[in-house]
Amino acid sequence: MARTATDRPLNVPVQVRFAAVGTPLAVRYDGRIWAVAAEPVHWFTRSDWWNTAQRAPVGIGNLVDIENWRVQVRLTSTSALRTFELRRAPLSDQWLLVAISDVGAAAA
Repeated sequence: MARTATDRPLNVPVQVRFAAVGTPLAVRYDGRIWAVAAEPVHWFTRSDWWNTAQRAPVGIGNLVDIENWRVQVRLTSTSALRTFELRRAPLSDQWLLVAISDVGAAAA
């Protein structure tokens, strides 16, 4: 999949609406609501805690797991699919849009 605008991470704050089971339903980005149109992919990565020097009292929570989602979204039922990569840092409620790619761009 090719990135649309740039190869550097976007890191744009977005709002994500989740289903009761914990999967994303929609993403609010750039003043629009993008509906999730395919099964999302979920994974975790680790932060480089040794470089951040982030400290927390014992029992405060997880400081190393970064939550990630890859979702295929569209604006309307007839619009083209796009892929959004989302990330949430440890102990944060804020989701970031890391990258956008066009689904059809890989086949071109």
